[in-house]
Amino acid sequence: MAESGGDFERRLTALRSLRRLLDDAFRVPGTRIRFGWDAIIGLIPWAGDLVTALMAGAMIVHAHRLRVPRIVQLRMLLNVGIDLAIGLVPFAGDVADVFWKSNTRNMALLERHAAGPGAASAGDWAFVGIVIASVVAMALVPLLLMSLMLQALFGRGFF
Repeated sequence: MAESGGDFERRLTALRSLRRLLDDAFRVPGTRIRFGWDAIIGLIPWAGDLVTALMAGAMIVHAHRLRVPRIVQLRMLLNVGIDLAIGLVPFAGDVADVFWKSNTRNMALLERHAAGPGAASAGDWAFVGIVIASVVAMALVPLLLMSLMLQALFGRGFF
C-alpha cells in the first residue's frame, strides 16, 4: 500500500525528532560535542543499552515499512548492534556512545534510501560484508587460541 506524501513527511519528521532526542538533545558547554538520551540512559548497566536499542529499532521498523532495500535495513541493524556492543563496556562504552551515533547514521541511511526506490550502494554492501567478516573472525579467534593451547599442552589441537 502506497503512503501519501503527507504521511511520509510526518513519519520522517517524527523519526528526525527521535534521532535528535537520542543523539543530539544536549551540548557540552563550550564545545561542539552533542549527546542525547542514548548516552544518558546507557549509563544504566545492561538495561539502558537495551532500552535505547529498542528505541532505535523503531527507525528500522519504519525503514522496512518504507521499503528501504533489505541490505540497507541490515546495515541499520548492524549500526544499532555496534552501538549496543560498545555500550556494554562500562563507562568507556557510555563515552563512546557520544561519538558513535547509530541513530544519526541510520536516519541518514533512511532519508537517502526511502525517498525513492533506489538501489543499495556499494558502501552499504561493503559495510555489511566487513561487519560479518569481523564477527566471523571474532568467533574463530577463540577456537584458534584453544587449538594452539591444546597443541602446546597435549601435542594435538583441533586443526
